[in-house]
Amino acid sequence: QVQLVESGGGLVQAGGSLRLSCVASGRTFSNYAMGWFRQAPGKERRFVAAINGNGGLTYYADFVQGRFTISRDNSKNAVYLQMNSLKPEDTAVYYCAADTNFSSIKKNTRIDYWGQGTQVTVSS
Repeated sequence: QVQLVESGGGLVQAGGSLRLSCVASGRTFSNYAMGWFRQAPGKERRFVAAINGNGGLTYYADFVQGRFTISRDNSKNAVYLQMNSLKPEDTAVYYCAADTNFSSIKKNTRIDYWGQGTQVTVSS
């Protein structure tokens, strides 16, 4: 089992920044690709960003290209999402996910582990 705990959400004005963190426990962290997803009220959960086990490969949804950056620190069992130039449409619950398969994260298919989510609200 892998436990994932997100933090760093909150209320920010449009144009501002937030940094989300997700700390994992339970298994060898570097064996897992990690991802961030988000779910706005009344909408399906969407892929945001992914990073492979050693941090050398990243992948982003088109709507966050150039604004969000995913990174990881395997010595701290942590993955981060730096969010800049936030927009009101970025408002959502953000979830951290882990899977041994990077493709599963990218495609949001049969992902093994999920965190409980952290709320991000961007005011206009």
